[in-house]
Amino acid sequence: MNPIDTYISEAIPEHREALTQLRNILRDTLVPLGYEECMSYGMIGYVVPRSLYPDGYHCDPKLPLPFVNLASRKAGIHIYHMGVGADPGLLKWWEAEYAKTNNGKLDMGRGCIRLKKIEKIPYDLIHELMTKIPATEWIKLYEKKYKNKE
Repeated sequence: MNPIDTYISEAIPEHREALTQLRNILRDTLVPLGYEECMSYGMIGYVVPRSLYPDGYHCDPKLPLPFVNLASRKAGIHIYHMGVGADPGLLKWWEAEYAKTNNGKLDMGRGCIRLKKIEKIPYDLIHELMTKIPATEWIKLYEKKYKNKE
């Protein structure tokens, strides 16, 4: 069993189906946009491959540039989306579109989307969010917002 399948199988039972659905959405959307699926920071990760961005992550250049992570937590499923934290326009779009889903109040930190009610996960909206920033665009935004600010 690969590490991602192991991660899902070891998640709390109530999260496994949703994690599988979210993983499929993220993988099927992000990989064609230039990202690579891997385990990253102990979570399911989608990163910019070294072949596309050899510099890696400025916080730890040994690691590839992260973009999205998917995690099972005790309180729910979390999606860590660096693009939402970096792009105010994307954040505004996400907040407005989430409000239209009627799934309750958005629980979010900077780039961390907390999905506490598994039965109310807006899968279609999450899919749409994942289509917004191809890897080449994420590199440009990352360099503008983070890397060159050191």
